[in-house]
Amino acid sequence: MNDLLARLSEYRGEIITSIVETGYMIGNSLLAAVLVGLPLGTMLYLARPDGPYERRWLHTALNVYVNVVRSVPFLLFVVALIPFTRWLVGTSFGTTAASVPLAFVAAALYARFSEQTLLDVPEQTVELARSLGASPLQLVTRFLYSEARSGLVLSLTTVTISMVSYSTIMGVVGGGGVGDFAIRYGYQTYEYDLMYATIVLMIVAVMIIQGAGTLLSRALDQRGR
Repeated sequence: MNDLLARLSEYRGEIITSIVETGYMIGNSLLAAVLVGLPLGTMLYLARPDGPYERRWLHTALNVYVNVVRSVPFLLFVVALIPFTRWLVGTSFGTTAASVPLAFVAAALYARFSEQTLLDVPEQTVELARSLGASPLQLVTRFLYSEARSGLVLSLTTVTISMVSYSTIMGVVGGGGVGDFAIRYGYQTYEYDLMYATIVLMIVAVMIIQGAGTLLSRALDQRGR
């Protein structure tokens, strides 16, 4: 144990850097989830067959995008997206470049989760909004999101945990982060205790994220009662 603590102290700078890089990638991907994924999920809900504003062509197009992004193995998706990533940020290497495929996946995941959460909103809520003459924007912001906010927070928590997992893979393609630290300083140098310590760190981070998301979701749910 003392040897492990000594090595962790020796690599303290690299550990801090890797945590910051992971936080940067996850932060960018969650920003994409909220700004892109939530509107996509909302449109999937609204435009679905028999939905409040049925648009079958729009629902089909968005549904195909979400299904394709979610079905491709993540590492292959990262490789396939390299030309676009290089065009968008000027490089396919580094933490910023790694944020691009993570953003695509986060948006697709949250779009699907958001759609499923909104489907749980009672139909009476939509009927009430329409009877009051609510516009599409008012229906979404004042009725649907208000009713589904607890579930939306839980869904975002699930996406965040998924991004923690996906971000570790980015170390394989030069994206940096905690996964890169575990591979370079743990696995490749046969210092497996460092690798296991990194795994424990990730488990603790996931538990904190899940706990915080659950508490916030409960608080929002109780506020609406």
